[in-house]
Amino acid sequence: MDCRSIGGVYKGEFHMAKELKPGDRVQWNTPQGKTTGTLKKKLTSAKKIKGHVAKASRQNLEYLVQREKSGKHAAHRPGELRKIQKRSR
Repeated sequence: MDCRSIGGVYKGEFHMAKELKPGDRVQWNTPQGKTTGTLKKKLTSAKKIKGHVAKASRQNLEYLVQREKSGKHAAHRPGELRKIQKRSR
């Protein structure tokens, strides 16, 4: 698969994002380091989160995630998220 950049997201990352589903544990980078959380749902339309509008659409998917440590919600593009193993209980 070609990995040339398309709008800041690599083509190869779209395939990985299709595998994400609600309940998946995911990881993403922040300025403070890596953060983990749970994927809550796929966003296909604009949604207001913490005063910010996630400009999602069917052509520009975003995912709503809940951070493990703080419980806060955030929207992320598919290429920013990486599926990780669930915590063992």
